[in-house]
Amino acid sequence: MAVFVRVAETGSLSRAAREMELSQPSISRIVGTLEARLGTTLLLRTTRSISLTDAGALYLDRAKYLLAEMEEAEQATRGVDSLHGVIRLAMPVLYGARAVIPTLAPFLAQHPDLRVEMIMSDARQNLITDGVDIAVRLGVGQLDDSSFGSRKLALVERLVVAAPSYLSKHGVPANPGELAHHDCIVQHGEFGRESWRFTHNQTVTSVSVPARLWINSAPGVLAASVAGLGIALATRLMAGEELRSGQLTQILAPYRLDPAEVYAVFPAGPRPSAKVRAIVDHLATSLGVQL
Repeated sequence: MAVFVRVAETGSLSRAAREMELSQPSISRIVGTLEARLGTTLLLRTTRSISLTDAGALYLDRAKYLLAEMEEAEQATRGVDSLHGVIRLAMPVLYGARAVIPTLAPFLAQHPDLRVEMIMSDARQNLITDGVDIAVRLGVGQLDDSSFGSRKLALVERLVVAAPSYLSKHGVPANPGELAHHDCIVQHGEFGRESWRFTHNQTVTSVSVPARLWINSAPGVLAASVAGLGIALATRLMAGEELRSGQLTQILAPYRLDPAEVYAVFPAGPRPSAKVRAIVDHLATSLGVQL
């Protein structure tokens, strides 16, 4: 049943085989045996793709539910301090390195039979096909994965930063409107907007910024800012070391940006497994509301 679920979710016998550390013929044989026992075809296989039949789609929903119930029963028997298996945890590179990873030591010490596989990328993963149990995501506004379960973990302050070398050459903008005359660095994704929204004295202003550089990762945005290539948005947590060392300077401090919201997203829906609930609880306690 577990093999069938991973083949159906990934759409690939070979990928399911790699993830489950089995040979591809074994994966194919297991699915074939399941279909023979049920007396129906669950998967349509071609040389290029695998798709679900109507019976397969129905069985997939029930199989995922039953597997989750089995894990719950096993966990109830072992007790909460005996979590085991693997958690696949996806997170943005810089936030993961500076916020999430430093919190994990006590969690792993409490659960010695639990293994965590981290997927660190600023690209938005497909949580189902990538087999992700939980993703930590940052954004401003609503999440787009409405069918997934989620929990808010933290708020992080956003600010506008630039290197002293850039400011000495181009001047310091006195208000958001002056950003139009500066080089700006924009990150693809949730923060990748050419309109930055500021609040000052209860007045909200949206400013269209000229994006001189588009970069697809937070470390890249940070490096470009430190190199004096322009003005960027960052969170205080992610740019804290560079601000303290003087490599970056906060500008437009009186003009507040909406904080970034940090969420745990889990594709298992509102009833995730015990190990997912445990790590989400840990992250919510450890990360807190960071402003």
